[in-house]
Formats: sequence, C-alpha cells, structure tokens
Amino acid sequence: MGINKFIMQVKETLGLEDPKKATKKKSVKKLLKKLTTKKEHINKLLETKSDKKVSKDLKEELKIIICQIKNGNKILNKL
Repeated sequence: MGINKFIMQVKETLGLEDPKKATKKKSVKKLLKKLTTKKEHINKLLETKSDKKVSKDLKEELKIIICQIKNGNKILNKL
C-alpha cells in the first residue's frame, strides 16, 4: 500500500474532508477570484470608454462574467 493511499484511507476512517473536494473548492475559489477581478476591470473600462460599440461589447462580456460568477458560487455551495 502506497503512502498516499494509506493517508486517504486514514482520512476516510476519521471522517476528515475528502481531498478531491478540497482541491475542487480551491480551484473554484481561484476561478471566482479571477472572474471578480475581471469584472472590476471591465467596470472601470465601462466608466472611461465612451465608444458605443466597445461599451456594448464590454456590457455583454460583463453579463457573461456575472452569470459565471453565480454558477461558480452555486457549485462552491454544493461542495
């Protein structure tokens, strides 16, 4: 029996957190953090840009990012 397998079995018997779930939570949190920084950046660009075409594209991208943030929060709550 390998060391990693032994550690996983001990964690399961002691009722500790599943390592796969922990890594998924970390990766989802990192993605959410990146999305929120992107959202803030787009909001700043929207305040400064006056071109209608550019602002329309930025607003569309912002809607997509907001939707992805909501989905990420739902996934995070399930884990």
